[in-house]
Formats: sequence, C-alpha cells, structure tokens
Amino acid sequence: MPNGKIQWGRLLGRLSPYTIQKGLRYLKHYGPKEFWVRLHERFEPEEVPYGPWYDAYAPTREELEKQKKRKWKYAPKISVVVPAYETPEKFLCQMIDSLLEQTYENWELCIVDASPGNASMEYVLREYANRDSRIQWKKLEKNLGIAENTNAAFAMASGDFVGLLDHDDLLAPNALYEIAAALEKEPDIDVLYTDEDKVRGDSLEHFQPHLKPDFNLDLLRSNNYICHFFVAKRTLVKQVGGFLAAFDGAQDHDFIFRCVEQAEHIHHIPEILYHWRTHQSSTADNPDSKRYAFEAGRRAVEANLERCGLKGQVSHTKDYGFYRVTYPVQGRPFVSIIIPNKDAKEDLEKCVNSILTKSTYENYEILIVENNSAGSEIFAYYKQLSQNPKIRLLRWKHPFNYSAINNYAASKAKGEYFLFLNNDTEVTTPGWIEELLGFCQRKDTGIVGAKLYYGNNTIQHAGTVIGIGGIAGHMFVDMDRERSGYMHKASIIQDLSAVTAACMMVKRKVFEQVHGFEEELAVAFNDVDFCLRVRELGYLVVYNPYVELYHYESKSRGTEDSKEKVRRFQSEIEFMRCRWEVLLKKGDPYYNKNLSLSKWNYSLKPKDGKA
Repeated sequence: MPNGKIQWGRLLGRLSPYTIQKGLRYLKHYGPKEFWVRLHERFEPEEVPYGPWYDAYAPTREELEKQKKRKWKYAPKISVVVPAYETPEKFLCQMIDSLLEQTYENWELCIVDASPGNASMEYVLREYANRDSRIQWKKLEKNLGIAENTNAAFAMASGDFVGLLDHDDLLAPNALYEIAAALEKEPDIDVLYTDEDKVRGDSLEHFQPHLKPDFNLDLLRSNNYICHFFVAKRTLVKQVGGFLAAFDGAQDHDFIFRCVEQAEHIHHIPEILYHWRTHQSSTADNPDSKRYAFEAGRRAVEANLERCGLKGQVSHTKDYGFYRVTYPVQGRPFVSIIIPNKDAKEDLEKCVNSILTKSTYENYEILIVENNSAGSEIFAYYKQLSQNPKIRLLRWKHPFNYSAINNYAASKAKGEYFLFLNNDTEVTTPGWIEELLGFCQRKDTGIVGAKLYYGNNTIQHAGTVIGIGGIAGHMFVDMDRERSGYMHKASIIQDLSAVTAACMMVKRKVFEQVHGFEEELAVAFNDVDFCLRVRELGYLVVYNPYVELYHYESKSRGTEDSKEKVRRFQSEIEFMRCRWEVLLKKGDPYYNKNLSLSKWNYSLKPKDGKA
C-alpha cells in the first residue's frame, strides 16, 4: 500500500464538476488499486511545500533591477514564437505581459493569430504591437493546425535564437536574461532548455515543479521531459525544417528530437523559468483531452530511433505521455553471469534457480566465485551445481574484496557481455537478459542496470545519484513498488551517472577499457566508481526498470560492525572524495541542484540549504 497520508483538505479544495469527471476518467484508465496509489502520490503532504519554496526562490525586485543594468558583451536577439488560437483575452494579456517584464531587452515576440473570426484577440494584439515595436503579429486566414501555425511564427523570427512559448503560458521575468547569460558564457551552445512549473487560477498558484536533469537521451525517449522552455539557434530551426504537421499533438517532442540530433552543444539551465498554465482544455491539466497527442509522441520516438539507426519497439505505458522502448537482441552474444559467494547456500540457491527457471535467453554461463566459505552445506551444493554445463565454479582464496573477486572472474569469463549479480538477488523478469542486452548492444551504451526490491516489495534501488548522502545513494529506497515516484522516475528508462552492481550488465570491451573495478574499493562505492569511469569514456549508463529482481541485501558479508570495517568504510569514502572531487562539487548532471542531497525521493532542497 502507499506510504503517507492523503491531505484530504487539499483534495476537497480541488473538487469541481470538472475535476470529478477527470478523476472518474483516471479511475477507469488505471483501475481502483492503481488509482488509489496515484491519488496518494498527488495529494500527500509535500516534504518541502512548493508554494512558499517558490516565493523564497524567485528573484527579488532588487535582483531583477540589477539584471536590467547588466552590460552585455554578447547580446543575442531572442525571438519568442507563439502560435495563438482562440486564446482567452486574459491569458493572452498575461502571456504578453510576461515578455514585457523581462529583464533582458533584446527580444522580439512573434505571434500568429490563427483565429480569423476572433475580434477580441485581434484588438489585444494590435494594442500591444502599437505599444512596443518588439511585438510582431500576423493574422492567418485560417487555422492551419499547431505545427503549421508555429511554422508561420518561425518565418516571422529574425533573432539569433528562437524560443517556444504556448499562447496561455508565462515566462519568469528573468527567463531571457538567464538564456542570454548562458550564451554569453558559452557562445557555441546550439539549444537550451530550462526547468518549469505549473500555475493555476487567477492567483497563478505555483505547483508541480519539474526540476530536470542535464541532457538525457533515454529519458527524452521515455517522455518529453525537455518540453518548456526550449530555445534553439534560428539557423538550426531552419536546418531541421521547423515543425512537422504529421506529429501534431506531439510536434514539440518531434521537433526537440530533430534539434538535439543535430546539435553539438545542448545546455540545460536548472532554473524554473517557465510557468505552464493549467486549465480545463490544456494538456497540462487534462491529458485525456488529447489522446491523439500521445500516439503522435510514440511515433516521434520511433522516428528518432530510425534516424539514429536503432531498431526498437516503442509502446505506451499506463501513464499518459510516457513510453517504453524495447530493443531486440542482435544475434546471440554470449553472456557471463558473475556471482561472488561465501557460505550463503540458501541465497545462492534461490538466485541460481531464478536464473535457470526465469531466463528465456539461453546463451549464457554462470560463474560462481567461491570466497572462503566454511560450511559443508555450501560445498555439497557446489558439487550439485557442477553437474550443470552452464555453471562454472571459481575459487578466490584471498580476503573479501568485491572488486578483486569480480575482476578475477571477468578474466576467466568467456562472454562478450558481463552480467554482475549479487548472490542475494532473485530474478523475477523472464526476459531480463534480453532487456539488458538490447540496451547494452547499443554503441553509445556501456552499462545497464535494473530495478531492485527488498523482500517486502519496497524499492531497494531505482538508480544511483552522485552526492546523495555525501558520496552516492540509491533513489526511492523503501518506496512501495506500485509507486512511480517523482515525474515517474522510478518507473521509466533513463540515463544516470551510476547503477548498482547488484545487477549490472557491461560490455566486455568497456570493462577492459577501464581495467575493471577499482580494487582499492573493497566493499563500498566500487560500482559507483566503475560507472563514473565508464561515463568518462563517453558511454551511457542506462537504468532499465523493466528488469526487476528482489535483492535481499548483503547478507553474505555481514554488517559494518567492527572498528576495522568502519575504518575501511571511511577510507573508501575518502578515496571517492579525492577521485571525484570535481564532480561532487559540481553536482550530478543527471540530478538537479534544487533537489535534496539528504533525501532519496527527489524532494526539494530547503531554501536554507540544509538538505
């Protein structure tokens, strides 16, 4: 069942005929159990309430005034393009006012009005254009659809860069300033994107902040996480050909794909600079209103795979607008599954049986590395295992050193791919080897990790973030497995800085390129260090939640309960601090500086900076 309690007052405050209807649609889509989980996720108390957090986060009047006085060396002109269609007058005015309040001045607003019969819109646009020469507008003879309307706005743009703004959304007053500041620092940037939140009602109440990672290709294939505010070089927009009507509904997802495929330098500004307005007809608030958009999104992902020369199948997940990509295995590569073991007969038996009974892929070997077991029971089991031609037994007679044991086994392994597995894991996904292989076979990928659960069906690992708890930590620890977590991150494929080696597949050639695991790290952080060294070579580390295992957690090596073990752990922390000092100071590129480093659930970092 879900952790935490629903804030009934907040839920009741949201009730209206429209939200009740929306709730019934979700109930029908998810079913009662899943709907109850989602209701909890939406209406639980926020650990750090976003409203007050945003008030403290937003720049002060003094800061905004200071920004206006800045002298620029490079002041690119930014064209903000808006396709407008039947926009409520109030929303239209608020959107344009958000441009007029910008602290950076070298911009133009290019609006196309695709509502030929709407006199109110024409009046508003004419008034604003008369007031400020930076506001350009054009009336279309008819509504051409979102893609062609936007292309008409693109054609009006004369700036160095072009930014996309929806007709009823808002820019933060410092949005264009932050874009310009990033471009002055790094003039070779091709595309930029920022963080965003949502606003509702006349009070423009801020909620649901989307604090994004730096560029994350597999996450973009899972969901259009870039979304707003997206800015690209105008020459690049021309080069890719603007929006394509074939993807109406997900035209921005497709456009972003085509831009990032051509871009050499993609830059993320981790600031909330865009406010996505929710109202009854907006996709932000009512995903059910645009089912066709999610199908267009699925096709946009397919088109990206095709252009990248990848064979993959894209399917919808149960969450609207989120996708799953499955890559078929090319050929029949040989996989070596490497399992260190000491004494743990029961755990090892459960692990090996799950591999033998659940695996649908057959071209593999299991290497069990015996490390100083004492009980006769385990040796009797080894004898039994030795009858199976798929299983080989190796012996490591030295003291426990996870890195050294696995490096030794890798030197004896026959596979093109190594699958490192803890002896206290249990496979539950039949196609697990194919799932891991499909990703690991990609040229850009070095490592693939899995989603692991404790025996009580709470999450033990859903990816690893650098800096959590000091050095690195697993995400969503102890969260119920039914939950999808912040922005569904526990449940969707994405690139990360690290994954746990309790279940990790790696290309043999990549393993050899980095010379295996670091043997100075005998117990802790060896997998994190390994992943980071693979990342340094330019390979991706992919988290694949569709590979699920139980992990009964480190029973075989005991707890950190002696002075010697505590001292060793401290020395391993110190090793990581020294080797990865720059990264630890800079922060994990797949996380966000506004998120907590003391919590595992993507909660906000309090504005006092204590967490």
